[in-house]
Amino acid sequence: MSVQQLYKQWLQQPLPDYLATELAEIASDEQAIEDRFYQYVSFGTGGMRGVLGAGINRMNIYTIRRVAEGLACYIMSNGEEAKQRGVVIAYDTRHFSYEFACETASVLGAHGIRSYVYTEARPTPQLSFTVRQLNAYAGVVITASHNPKQYNGFKIYGEDGAQLTPQFANEIVAHMAEIDDIFAIEAATLSKLEQQGTFTWLANDLDRAYLTELLTLKSNDAIDCNIKLVYTPLHGAGLVPVSEGLRAFGFQQVYLVEQQAVQDGAFPTVPYPNPEESEAFELAMNLGEQVGAELLLATDPDADRLGVAVKNGEYYELLTGNQLGALLLHYLLATKQQQGALPHNGVMLKTIVTSELGTHIAEAFGVATVNTLTGFKYIAEKVAEYEKTGDFTYLFGYEESYGYLIEIFVRDKDAVQVALKVAEMAAFYKTKGYTLLEQLENLYKEFGYYKEALLSQQFEGKNGQVKMQAILQRLRDNMPREVAGLTVSCVEDYLARTATFVDGTVEQLTLPQENVLKFILADDSWIAIRPSGTEPKCKFYIGAVGETAEQTEQKLEQLKQAVVAMVQF
Repeated sequence: MSVQQLYKQWLQQPLPDYLATELAEIASDEQAIEDRFYQYVSFGTGGMRGVLGAGINRMNIYTIRRVAEGLACYIMSNGEEAKQRGVVIAYDTRHFSYEFACETASVLGAHGIRSYVYTEARPTPQLSFTVRQLNAYAGVVITASHNPKQYNGFKIYGEDGAQLTPQFANEIVAHMAEIDDIFAIEAATLSKLEQQGTFTWLANDLDRAYLTELLTLKSNDAIDCNIKLVYTPLHGAGLVPVSEGLRAFGFQQVYLVEQQAVQDGAFPTVPYPNPEESEAFELAMNLGEQVGAELLLATDPDADRLGVAVKNGEYYELLTGNQLGALLLHYLLATKQQQGALPHNGVMLKTIVTSELGTHIAEAFGVATVNTLTGFKYIAEKVAEYEKTGDFTYLFGYEESYGYLIEIFVRDKDAVQVALKVAEMAAFYKTKGYTLLEQLENLYKEFGYYKEALLSQQFEGKNGQVKMQAILQRLRDNMPREVAGLTVSCVEDYLARTATFVDGTVEQLTLPQENVLKFILADDSWIAIRPSGTEPKCKFYIGAVGETAEQTEQKLEQLKQAVVAMVQF
C-alpha cells in the first residue's frame, strides 16, 4: 500500500481517541503523513524503539501487536515446550509501558503461549534475571531506555536472558514481514488468559531472589559504610532494587532525590532521563551539597545504565562511561588478586568503541581482552560461549555508553549491580584516603592518559536516513589517509569485515557484519563511525591517548574538528 492508502486505512479503524485525533490533525500535512507511514518502526539493536503516536512508524498498540505476533510465530516454530515455558514481560515507567506489556501478553496468549508479567515497573536487568530464574523461553521489556519522554520501545530476550542476536532477531523480523493486516492480529483478554492458566502476575518473591543474588557482589568488608551517597532513579524503575540493595550492603547514609523518586513517564524534572548528561544530575547535585554527599548515583528509566558523579572540591564531576569502566575493572581485578581468586584464563569484554585504557589494565593483571561489536547482546553472547567452551572465565564486561555487567546471573548491562559495587569501591578507597577521581589519576599515571568523545548527528525521517547512508558510502569510497596530522594505520570496515593496513595488507575481521567504520591512527588514537540501531542518528566515537592530560585533551579537540570536517555536518 502507498503512504496515503495506509493513512486512509488507519482513519477507517476504530482507533483509541488519542490516535484518531492525531491522524485527523495531520490530514493536510503530507510530510507528517509520510513520516508516520513510509516504513514500520525499524527493528534494530535489541529490538525496536520509536516515537509514540499513530502510524506504522510509531510506537502504539498496533505496532506492538505486530512485533508480539512476530515473536509468537517464532516461539511456535520452536515447538510446544517453548510455548509452555513462555515469556516473561517487564516494563519501565514510560507512557504506555504498562499497556504495551499487557498487549504483548494478550497477543501471545491468543496463540496459547504462557506469559508472566510484573505488576509494577521493574528494571531491564531484573527481566534478564527472571527469564533465567523461571526457565522461560523468552523475555520482553517495554522501554526506550534513556530516550526522551516521547519514545517507547520493545526489547526481546532469549532463553539465556540475553538480548537476541541478529540471527534470531532476523527470524522474528521475517515473521513480522508476513503479517498482511496489522489490525487483524488477535489479542485475547487477560482475564480469559488468567482463567486458562496461560497468564500470571509475578509476585514479590522474584524481587527477593534478585536481591539475594545482588548481595553476592559484596566482596570487601574493609570499607567505610559511613560514606554519604545520593541516589536518583530519574523517575524510573531502579528506585526499589537500588535503594534496598544499598541498605542491604550496609550503607546507612543514602539520600534519595524525592522529586525523582516519583515514577512518572513525563520525566518532569529533567530534559530527558539520561544519566550520561549533567542536566540529569542537577537535583542530585543540589541535594548532595545540602547533605555533604561524596558520591552521586543515577540510573536511567529501565535501570540498565548508571551515571556517577564524584565530589571534586567545590563541585561534582561526572565520570564518563569509559572512566567508570576502568575504575571498576581495576578494582574488581585487584580485589580478586588480593583474595587469590584471579583465574588463570580470565577475560574482560568490551566493545570496539570503548576506551583502550581497559585493555592495558587487564593486561597488567594477566587478563585477556576480547572486543565485541556495539551492543551488550554481543558481550552476553561471548559469556555464553565461554561457559560452554571453558576457554575463558568471565570477569567483567562494559561499554562506553554507561553499561556494565559484573556477575552473570544477569545477561545484560545492570545498573543495579554496578550502583552497589561503585558504592563499595568508593567506600574502600575512602579508607585508603582518596576519592574515585584520585584513583582515576593513579590509573592515568600508570597506563597513560586516555580521553574519549562522542559526537552525533540527527538524521530524521526518510531523507535523513538516505543522507546518513550517503556519508558512510562516501567515506568508504574515499578512505582518508591522514586525520588531524596523524597517519591512518588501519581501517576496519565491519560491513565488509576487512581490516586494511597502511601498507595495503588486508585481513578478515571475525566479528559479525555491521555498518561501522573504525580508523586506527598511528599513535593508537582512533575514530569510529556507526549509525545508531535504535535512533535516527549517526554516532562518531573518538579516542585519544597521550602522556599528559593536557596533551590528550588537545589531541582530542583536534580529532573532533577533523571528524566534523570529514563528515561535513
